[in-house]
Amino acid sequence: MFSMMSIRSRRSALVAAGTVLALTGAAACSSSSGGGSGSSGGAAHKKVRLITGVKSDPFYITMTCAAKTEAKAKGMDFGADGSAQWDVSVQRPLLDSVAASRPDGLLISPVDTSALTPSLKQIQSAGTKVALVDTTVTDDSIGITRISSDNEKGGRVAADALAKLMGEKGSAIVISVKPGVSTTDARIKGFTEEMKKYPKIKMLSTLYDNDLPATAASQIQSTLAAHPDLGGVFAGNTNTGQGIATGLKQAGKEGAVKVAAFDAEPDEVASLKAGTLQVLVAQDPASIGREAVDQLAAAFEGKSVQKSIGTNMVAITKANMNDPSVGKYFYKSGC
Repeated sequence: MFSMMSIRSRRSALVAAGTVLALTGAAACSSSSGGGSGSSGGAAHKKVRLITGVKSDPFYITMTCAAKTEAKAKGMDFGADGSAQWDVSVQRPLLDSVAASRPDGLLISPVDTSALTPSLKQIQSAGTKVALVDTTVTDDSIGITRISSDNEKGGRVAADALAKLMGEKGSAIVISVKPGVSTTDARIKGFTEEMKKYPKIKMLSTLYDNDLPATAASQIQSTLAAHPDLGGVFAGNTNTGQGIATGLKQAGKEGAVKVAAFDAEPDEVASLKAGTLQVLVAQDPASIGREAVDQLAAAFEGKSVQKSIGTNMVAITKANMNDPSVGKYFYKSGC
């Protein structure tokens, strides 16, 4: 899991300067149909629940904190939970439990693009208004709104930044969560397609770590052993970035192998400061949470709802990380 500026001609400068990449996707308006329980009256006292991808992930903690604050301001009955790990079998029981409570609204970050669709269709048809946050499903009938980053373009920005850091030569690899996750799939697609612009960079096969930092650490060390010319790594998400940083430190390759990572959770920010990571492509999970609550509120009040909303991103480097306009994008470890 954006308003788009002209990225192709400006991305290198944007990364170097840490300029906010207003990567906002098209925001098409739709009516608030598609859920009956909150179709009349105001947002106050409506029961809204949030299910995040991984409960302990600072990205989702930041999103939850913002959604909770916004819901409280609107007088909503708000509750949140999340998966212990990125797995359908873990998230499905949470969804079933929430469905049984028949909330007026549900914010959810589905951990798979299709496996949870039947359950989501069932809760939606029962009258709950569904907002997809960060991740999505392929069935367009699910959700009155979808709010996330333009992950494909974020991957392209990461590719250009990494290629520049590598001197446009050597081997590079992507390490990510697992196939079938809408956000990280899009990041990988954008990254690998953009890297084709650099013929002297050899892309190695993508590795998946199941969102386990220890696995990412082991994978980067094995890759270093097999490919001594490894010059760059793209980390698909927070936990992967953390694992790669650990693995490079253990291998004594901090700074020698350049790393572009998605997200800006506390450990990644510390690694950026220490020089283990060179670029963080930070999302804006707080805005995702706030916007989702606002769109549900609009639906409850019978107002128009934006079908698709993109949120800002910022490229963070060691040079600009102390700028308050950039630092506000750092993720939280608690509310």
